[in-house]
Amino acid sequence: MQSWGSILLLFGLAVGFGVFTVFISQRLGPRVRTAEKLAPYECGVPPVGDARDRMSVKFYLVAMVFLLFDIEVAFLYPWAMALRDLGWPGYIQVLLFTAVLAAGYVYIWRKGVLDWGPRKRRPAAAPPSVGWSHGSRTAA
Repeated sequence: MQSWGSILLLFGLAVGFGVFTVFISQRLGPRVRTAEKLAPYECGVPPVGDARDRMSVKFYLVAMVFLLFDIEVAFLYPWAMALRDLGWPGYIQVLLFTAVLAAGYVYIWRKGVLDWGPRKRRPAAAPPSVGWSHGSRTAA
């Protein structure tokens, strides 16, 4: 029961701190309302357009890939903590898991999921030369 009391105490402190800071900011903060203060804040960039504009599918693909790899990497921490207890079989499992992640990363990279900008065209290959590279002979 002691561990639950500690968890509840920590939760109570977190909620209390949040409520306290909001209350203090409302009481002590300035109350001047301007159009600039009432505008939505978007990472320092003025909002442009409607919130219902269509986004590129690549945005969602990158977001899903980030979440997927972020969650998968979270599995590596418990393995790292229990690696001595797991021994060689656990180490081989971690290597296989990492290999599958690396293969998935290479796959999405080759498919172009991580490419955001326009595709760059490669310069056209030089036409094959006719003839021999050494001497004065030419191909027939």
